[in-house]
Amino acid sequence: MQLLLEIPALFFSIIIHEVAHGFIAYRKGDDTAYLSGRLTLNPVSHIDLVGTIILPAISIFSGVPLIGWAKPVPVNPYRMKDPYRSMVYVALAGPAANILLSIVSVGIVNIFVLLGAFHISFLSPVVYIFQYMIYINLILGFFNLFPVYPLDGGQILLNILPYNYREKYEKIIPYGIYIVLFFVMTGLIKYWIIFPTSIVIKLYGLLGLVA
Repeated sequence: MQLLLEIPALFFSIIIHEVAHGFIAYRKGDDTAYLSGRLTLNPVSHIDLVGTIILPAISIFSGVPLIGWAKPVPVNPYRMKDPYRSMVYVALAGPAANILLSIVSVGIVNIFVLLGAFHISFLSPVVYIFQYMIYINLILGFFNLFPVYPLDGGQILLNILPYNYREKYEKIIPYGIYIVLFFVMTGLIKYWIIFPTSIVIKLYGLLGLVA
């Protein structure tokens, strides 16, 4: 039952992540995602074989948090005035959107607490979804900041490295997806995710919020 609630919440979260990339790219001068019809919440437009289907399945069987990604929105950095700096903002937009979704979900859960919705049985699935959204969006945000291409952290690193280091980093880009899958399949990725997630959850608690 929980998995049936978690999977749609995961898909919604990763779609928001990708739409955020496309929106910031659009604001920076690149309308590629807009013209491709990718600034939409329609899940069909965002399904990616590896990130939306295979990776969540691996996550379930390997015991790591349910993680994944949607089909990356098309971005043309050369349509932006300052491609390198703009791509940093575009890459950061996805994780930032996830962290913002987590904060919004905390707010909604605390409204449920004030209204006593935890004690209303037919609302319990809705409450659970937003509780799950708190955690999964932190996990997605920090997971995507992992500094290996094609994740957002790798894109950020690629665009902030000095030119000579960038050339060296570009040599491992073709192997990036295999590196990510290795960390997920072995469960090692949790060591990158758990520490910052636990810090944010503790921060919510210090602010007197239920998470």
